[in-house]
Amino acid sequence: MPEGGDAKTPRDERGVIEAIADLLQTIVDWLRQEAEAAVRDKIVFPLQKLGFTLFWAWAAASVAVLGIGFIAVGALILLSEWLTWPGALFAVGGALVLGAAIFTALKMRSMER
Repeated sequence: MPEGGDAKTPRDERGVIEAIADLLQTIVDWLRQEAEAAVRDKIVFPLQKLGFTLFWAWAAASVAVLGIGFIAVGALILLSEWLTWPGALFAVGGALVLGAAIFTALKMRSMER
């Protein structure tokens, strides 16, 4: 035995090394789990929410365009009796272009803020 100390056996050293390895593995597993949770909370869920929002916005826009088409056809039929077909086409087309210009101006104004 060395002077002033206890003799350590190789078995004791392996136990310490294994304990340190287990501790390091536990830390790595915990960090991996925390990183996965952070990615899920900060990236995956917001992207899913964005996807659902874009899908429903696309669906709403499609239905709105279909509705505007039916309204335009109805307006054409109604106005054709009063203004003739060329006048009705001009009136409905002008109203749609004016509406598009108004929406574009509002969007540009909101983008400047």
